[in-house]
Order: sequence, then C-alpha cells, then structure tokens
Amino acid sequence: MDAVRLILTSRRALAGGADTAEMMAEVWQAQALAQAIGSRLAVSGPPELRGEALGLTELAGRGCGVLDPPELDPGDLRAAQLTQLDDARETLLCLGGLLGEVGIALVGMASAAADETTYWQCMEGIDAADESRDRVLEMLRKLAAREEVLPEDAQDSPSGV
Repeated sequence: MDAVRLILTSRRALAGGADTAEMMAEVWQAQALAQAIGSRLAVSGPPELRGEALGLTELAGRGCGVLDPPELDPGDLRAAQLTQLDDARETLLCLGGLLGEVGIALVGMASAAADETTYWQCMEGIDAADESRDRVLEMLRKLAAREEVLPEDAQDSPSGV
C-alpha cells in the first residue's frame, strides 16, 4: 500500500482512539510506520536524503522501543503493508503531520497518566516523535534545496536553452 494512504489511515486511527491503551497502540503504529518509511528512503530514496532517512529510522525505532508493543495480528501492522513510496515530498509532508499529532496525543496521555510508567513512556515517546519530526523537516528542506538547484542546472545545459 502507498505510504501516504497508510499515513492517512494512521492519522484517522490516532484521532479516533478511545482509551489510553488504544492510543498507545496507535502511537506505536505511527512510529513503526515512520521507521519503515525512513528505511525505504534510506535504501531507495533521493541520495541527499539517505543520511537523514537513516536517522529517522533509528529515532522512530527508539519511539517504538519506549512503548509497550501492542498485540497486533501481523496483517494489522501498517508498517508491514508499506509497498510504495511514490512521492517523497508528499510522503514526508504527511509524515511530519502525523508525527506532530503523535506528540500532541502523547502530551494529552502524559497529562492524564494514572501511573509513572505510562507518564515516562509518554515523555520518552514525545522526545522520539519530536526528533523524528525534526528529521522529516530536514529532509523536506533538502528536497526543496534540490528542486531549486535542478531548474538552474537545466538552464545551464545546452538542452535547457
């Protein structure tokens, strides 16, 4: 399935989460999806994104690691359904939005946490989501810089005249 569709599915599921356990499962799913997207970009994305994409993979993996993994059927793991990443820019824009929403959801859960374990999981998750989002924003900046350079290269070449 296309990355953007999976991100949109995650955003809807996160917004519709009813209780803390369900929300934590959706946060974990979102981090796992960010990890899969980072991995895909690191392997086959634009060359200038590969370092940041590796960083995203590591940070999102940390985001999964600080949370208790949800009990999911293998078919329900959105990250495993990722088969296409057609437009890196659109994917990163959507992923940045998802990670921002993950951070907001975690702040709400931390504020209402009934125990210290949940509170600290949320705090660590907030850190991971924020740092992952920073990587996404840096990749978007690099893509924008690349798009500025490409038209200039076309003008400088004999075929761009």
